[in-house]
Amino acid sequence: MSLGPAGASLNPDQAENFEDMEKQFAVKAVQHMTTYWAILEKMKGSQLRLTKMDDEIYEHFKKDFPELDPAETINEDTMKSKEGKERWRNFMMAYEKKIDDYNFGTMLRANPNFEYGEKETIFAMRMQFYAIEIARNRHGLNDWVYEQAHTA
Repeated sequence: MSLGPAGASLNPDQAENFEDMEKQFAVKAVQHMTTYWAILEKMKGSQLRLTKMDDEIYEHFKKDFPELDPAETINEDTMKSKEGKERWRNFMMAYEKKIDDYNFGTMLRANPNFEYGEKETIFAMRMQFYAIEIARNRHGLNDWVYEQAHTA
């Protein structure tokens, strides 16, 4: 969808219904979040592949973000700072033609030790989700979800 050239004014009579678009986005993001959690409950994260490109994504993530420890809480301010946005944009663009919905918004747990919750969840792009969750899975940081689901 295009809103026209940059700087052009938006004609509300010709604009699509943005409220409906936001609702559709929210539904899709919640579906993705609940589906991923359900998968983690059925399979250890350390045995899970999120994409056909997990190995490449993981290596690229480690190279471009060596300071990010998947076991630590994500600093959302750093991630969404001007520099952080630029670094992530460059990372994500490598997958523009390789990963469906690479730049679609989704929900990401700020810390792998907690379930999704209002204070534990941040809005992220799909490639940020993949990079961080693939790293967490490789380090066994999501295995507790499976173990908790099978001891209850």
